[in-house]
Amino acid sequence: MTRAPRPDFLVIGAPKAGTTALHAALAQHPDVFVSSPKEPKFWLCDGEPPPAWCGPGDKHSQQEWIWREDDYAELFSQAREDQVRGESTPFYLWSRGAHRRIGEALPDVRLIAVVRDPIDRAYSNWMHLWSDGLEPESDFETAFARQDQRVRAGWAPFWRYRDLGRYGEQLEHLNRHVDPERVLVLRYRDLVDDPRSAVDRVSRFLGIREGLVDHIPRDNSRGFVHPGWRPRLAGPVVRGGARLGQFAPPQVWRVLHPSFISLLGERGEAHRPRLRADQRERMQHAFADDIALLGRLTGQDFGDWLSRESRGSFSERAATVTQLSAHR
Repeated sequence: MTRAPRPDFLVIGAPKAGTTALHAALAQHPDVFVSSPKEPKFWLCDGEPPPAWCGPGDKHSQQEWIWREDDYAELFSQAREDQVRGESTPFYLWSRGAHRRIGEALPDVRLIAVVRDPIDRAYSNWMHLWSDGLEPESDFETAFARQDQRVRAGWAPFWRYRDLGRYGEQLEHLNRHVDPERVLVLRYRDLVDDPRSAVDRVSRFLGIREGLVDHIPRDNSRGFVHPGWRPRLAGPVVRGGARLGQFAPPQVWRVLHPSFISLLGERGEAHRPRLRADQRERMQHAFADDIALLGRLTGQDFGDWLSRESRGSFSERAATVTQLSAHR
């Protein structure tokens, strides 16, 4: 019998935790069919258009949400009968509504939750938006502290630097709607430190062949834009362009966006600063209780997330792993 065109697995979280890299790695596997676009966001909706978020760039990005059931089914229609089908929308882990909808509509689906040190994740989240000219606040801690104000103003989930990293309470709620046996919690560090083993672990979970993917493509990190006069002057222009982008097709904005970004000045990955130890220490109170909860739910030890040391970007971490391997 022909299967209904629906996903067999979902990569559900978290933003800036390696979901793009894992999606790209699984796309290389002959037994897997992944959606394009990577993040349809279908299960964030409820058969209706996406909410009217109003943060910088939110309305533009919502043009690419897929909320009609027929359009969502079409994403998987070209998969072979022998392939497992999946998509990767990291906000599903955060969304309580998505938990319910997935649990009701996809009783056999398997879920992969990729989690990262929540402070490093929040910093990468801020860095992504700042370097794209959308984040108006040049100081990460100040932007972090403004989450509740921005939520009340109707900004989209990607601006929730704190809440997106509280995986324990998210997983606890998810387990009420989905059998925990169908949820794999995968650490970001495993994707970086031992990508082959990480993909093999995912392959076992999905019931497909192991040993066919031996590397993880670079994730979607952004080069750093140094605070200064250029982003102060060009930032409003970029944000204005993003507002106008809601009136143009997404493919038009993708062509114009690099020109807007170039106004911010040179973006340098090599000079991307790490969080200082004192910054991490001040932020740990926002996550300590949730880290403990996540440990109890999974039986894993996440105590290293309470370290005062930042682990750096994907590129920095991958380079460190390569150097260590070369010296063995």
